[in-house]
Amino acid sequence: MKTLAEAAGVVPRPPDEVFERLRGWLTAGGHPMRMDVDADRGFVAVQGGWWYRGEYRVTADPAGSRVEHRVVNAAEWGRWGVPLANRFFLGYREKVAAGFAGLLRELGGPE
Repeated sequence: MKTLAEAAGVVPRPPDEVFERLRGWLTAGGHPMRMDVDADRGFVAVQGGWWYRGEYRVTADPAGSRVEHRVVNAAEWGRWGVPLANRFFLGYREKVAAGFAGLLRELGGPE
């Protein structure tokens, strides 16, 4: 699987709490996606469509929790067409970084 974008940041909350909030946020999206969860490792991945896979990892950090996000091309067929279908991902990394920054604020904000 080819990595298309990555982002990371810190949330001032305990890892278990951040992981559960993240899992709730991912399931509330309303998009049909398959979810893989390994709570012991702080790992959750969502996969939908023919190419998209978003992977998240939550680990302990001195300031709370470090959250890492990675978007990968998980296409099993037509992998070559993913960049074409997404306009060669122009500006994609910036969009992922901005969306992830918003997610971090949400994960760290009040319930």
